[in-house]
Amino acid sequence: MSKKEFALYIEDLTVSFDGFKAVDNLNLYIDKDELHVVIGPNGAGKTTVLDLICGKTKSTAGSIKFQDTELTELSEHEIVHAGVGRKFQTPSIYENLSVYDNLEVSYPKGRSVFGSLTFKRTEEVDARVREVANEIFLGDFLEMEAALLSHGQKQWLEIGMLLIQDPQLLMLDEPVAGMSVKEREQTAELLKRICKGRSMLVIEHDMDFVAKIAHKVTVLHQGKILAAGDMQAVQNNPKVIEVYLGH
Repeated sequence: MSKKEFALYIEDLTVSFDGFKAVDNLNLYIDKDELHVVIGPNGAGKTTVLDLICGKTKSTAGSIKFQDTELTELSEHEIVHAGVGRKFQTPSIYENLSVYDNLEVSYPKGRSVFGSLTFKRTEEVDARVREVANEIFLGDFLEMEAALLSHGQKQWLEIGMLLIQDPQLLMLDEPVAGMSVKEREQTAELLKRICKGRSMLVIEHDMDFVAKIAHKVTVLHQGKILAAGDMQAVQNNPKVIEVYLGH
């Protein structure tokens, strides 16, 4: 497959902190509509890869191209405008606002200074907020203050705040951490649904959850790719068993 056919391609990506290579010569390719999960032990460089893609950390060397745009040359907000959305491990929502207001404030036209001054709640905005709320299982909670949501619901709300911006690459860092079994099942269903029409990069430790959602799995170890392929191939890989999954 040629590079042109990938939504995201990362080549020779390296970042060093005081001589320590947190990510070492990484090559990673993600298709459009692909739900790609990155796993690996703590300290493997997983979150650092997301930091590099979204511009929070600058690379020492290498290239990150998303839809033919070189992201390493852009600032964080330019990367967001290029269509990349990122959810961190801890939900960052506006706790004192309602679910509705959290989604509305994330609507793309309201995000710039000028946009927020001229922003009006149109029928289009209202319809989009309600559509996304239903998608993230919060259609019945629109008036609820976000602080009162369960941990899992807060995770969904943050995913919704990204969805309303319609990113073409959605990156989620441990989206089911702290969730109940039922919430995990619902989240698996949600991610499989919202992957259609966009690429997704997910970091996760829960292997049962990974098996439910992943089209492809990449295993990182000490900043390098240890193995990649479908879940079954990765689980049966002797190197992966040795360093990560345990004998």
